Amino acid sequence: MSTLNRLLSQKRYLALAAVILMLVIAFLWIVVAPGPMHFASGRGVRMADYRGPDPTGVPANIAQTSLIQRGAYLTYAADCGACHSAPGGAAFAGGLPFVLPFGVLYSTNITPDPDAGIGRYTDANFLQALRQGVRADGTHLYPAMPYTSYTYMTDADALAIKAYLFSLAPSKARTPANALAFPFNQRWLMGIWSLLFNPDKRFEPNPTQSPQWNRGAYLTEAMAHCGECHTPRSLFQALDNRHKFAGTTQAGWRAYNITADRSSGVGAFSDSDLSAYLATGHADGHGTAAGPMGEAVDKSLSHLAPGDIAAMVVYLRSVPAINTPSLPAPRETPASASHREGAPDADLLGKAVFEEACVSCHSWSGVSPLTRFATLTGTRAVNDPTAINVAQIVLSGAQRRSAGGPVLMPAFGAAYSDAEIAAVSNYITGRFGAKASAMSASEISKLRGER
Repeated sequence: MSTLNRLLSQKRYLALAAVILMLVIAFLWIVVAPGPMHFASGRGVRMADYRGPDPTGVPANIAQTSLIQRGAYLTYAADCGACHSAPGGAAFAGGLPFVLPFGVLYSTNITPDPDAGIGRYTDANFLQALRQGVRADGTHLYPAMPYTSYTYMTDADALAIKAYLFSLAPSKARTPANALAFPFNQRWLMGIWSLLFNPDKRFEPNPTQSPQWNRGAYLTEAMAHCGECHTPRSLFQALDNRHKFAGTTQAGWRAYNITADRSSGVGAFSDSDLSAYLATGHADGHGTAAGPMGEAVDKSLSHLAPGDIAAMVVYLRSVPAINTPSLPAPRETPASASHREGAPDADLLGKAVFEEACVSCHSWSGVSPLTRFATLTGTRAVNDPTAINVAQIVLSGAQRRSAGGPVLMPAFGAAYSDAEIAAVSNYITGRFGAKASAMSASEISKLRGER
């Protein structure tokens, strides 16, 4: 009997050891993950050892302007204003809420006010906050601040941004207190997180790639931090670059696949289409950016020089294709001009809401008679069977800039019930997209809570 007990005990220890080993392997798999540019052939070198054109800094036509002017361009490139400016508040004064599954975070004031902002920050303080995620008082920042991307920024570019921010009018706006659930309200944990997941290294150009690719890599990774939205996250909320740019859902919006996949990514975009989408937020046949992507275009990408947009396109083209099975290839043909044809009318409520609120701008065919920004044909959101972004746009509306002036879609969240917004979202995807959605009223209620 004692021999049997020993054998059973040994088996338990072996089973426990096997479980621990698997957990350690899983942990290491997440922690020892590839960097954002590891997909490319060749390896990066220190900037001092690179013999090609400097891929950092500003375009040649403004390279001889003042430090503040250069900093303004780089601030746009880094998209600082989108997160640090709240509706109705002063630019860069913070206060924008980020609704997360574990609570609400607020962006901070980065104007040069000495008390409410960063006016007392030295150059070293600024670099530490931007690249290590540590404030001047030693407090750790949450990675909603994309310091794991900004860490690749050069000293010169980071300090040019600081010079620009310090040239702004100071604001005394105080940042509201975060409302995070335990244990996420324990900031000291962010120090451990950063130790594991922040590479804390500067950009290294790849000599086997073209100068344009390297410029695009620097802009996309270190400045525009595209992966922060478009790359899925691991169990520990670090970027999972094994699925780089494959798309994910954050804060109630779906950031779509931007790999070279032709059906679910941007592989079917021509270079001019992709450039137009980045620079203006619209490409004929592919639709119009809205939500966080619309903000990124209006507040950041639209301010970049055409050569920099072209470099980003070159870089994006090189990212390996990953297919998103849940996203069918977009339907490229308009719907029928007759409301009696071309789509199932099973959801009469959705059709009624569309006729009342939407048809005058979008038409029954989906080709807008008013502005190409409102054409639905080919739009990724309309061809997403989850209809998340469609519902968000119906709830919140959209305001975009265009060469002809502002383009506005009113918000209908207050005018219609959850059931009505779910119904019209399903009708839109069914009529104009590749596959109808099946959104419920409860899902709309949840989206309202994430706004």
